Amino acid sequence: MADPITPEISDRICAHMNDDHADAVALYARIFGKTPEAQAARMVSIDPQGMTLDAQCGEASQSVRVEFDHTLADSEDAHQTLIAMVKQARQA
Repeated sequence: MADPITPEISDRICAHMNDDHADAVALYARIFGKTPEAQAARMVSIDPQGMTLDAQCGEASQSVRVEFDHTLADSEDAHQTLIAMVKQARQA
């Protein structure tokens, strides 16, 4: 069984996404966060309902909330959902 999404799991997911998938995080901000001017973004937190991003828009940063299309069950659901979302964003 996968881990429930606790603050510690959120921190782990965010660190992984920011370190290894920064391009995907920027896509989440641009497409799902409706912030097309975002040049880059950092995942700040993730919870079962959505994720909070810090989008870099020119000289300013902006907090962006992205809601998921379903409530995440656990960390494996988060993993699969984030993969599906980046595939969807790349097609947009």
